[in-house]
Amino acid sequence: MFKIILRFVFIFAVIMLFIALAIDKANNRTLEKPFNDVIDKFVYGAKPYPKDRISEEQIKIYPDKVVIQIKDAKYASFADTHSEEPFFGKGSNAIQITPVSAEDIQVGDIISYRSTLTNEIIIHRVISIKNDEKGLYYTVKGDNNNEPDPEKVRFSRVRSVLVGVIY
Repeated sequence: MFKIILRFVFIFAVIMLFIALAIDKANNRTLEKPFNDVIDKFVYGAKPYPKDRISEEQIKIYPDKVVIQIKDAKYASFADTHSEEPFFGKGSNAIQITPVSAEDIQVGDIISYRSTLTNEIIIHRVISIKNDEKGLYYTVKGDNNNEPDPEKVRFSRVRSVLVGVIY
C-alpha cells in the first residue's frame, strides 16, 4: 500500500513539475495565478489574497520618487492592537480607497469598518461573505486573532478598503 501511495505522489510531483515549467516558460500570469493560489492554500495555508486594485500601469517609478495613481486615495495609520501583525501594525503607513458597492469587496480584502459593538474603527480581513434576512454581510478577522470578530459587518458600516501598506 505504501508503494502505491509513494508512486502516486511521485507521478503527481512530476506532472506538477512539468506544468510549472510550462507556465514559467510561457511567462503568463493568467495561467500562473490559479496554480499559485492552490499551492498557497494547501501547502502553506495562506490567507486569501485581497483583490488586485492597482495595475502596473498605475505605478510609476522615477529616480527621485514613486507615484501610484489611485483615484480618491486616503492615508491611514494604525493603533497598536497587534491584530494584523505581522502584516502591519503601529507605525505602518497605508493607502485606502472607499468601495463603491458591496460587491466591490471580496474575501481576502482588508476593510476598515465602524463597529456596532464599540463604535470604533476596526481594520480586519474579510474571511467570508454571506447573506441573511437583512442581506449581505462580511465576516472579518484580524490575521493575528484566533477568532472572527463577533459581529456581522454590513456594507453601510464599511469605511474603506486597504490597497497598500508602506513600511
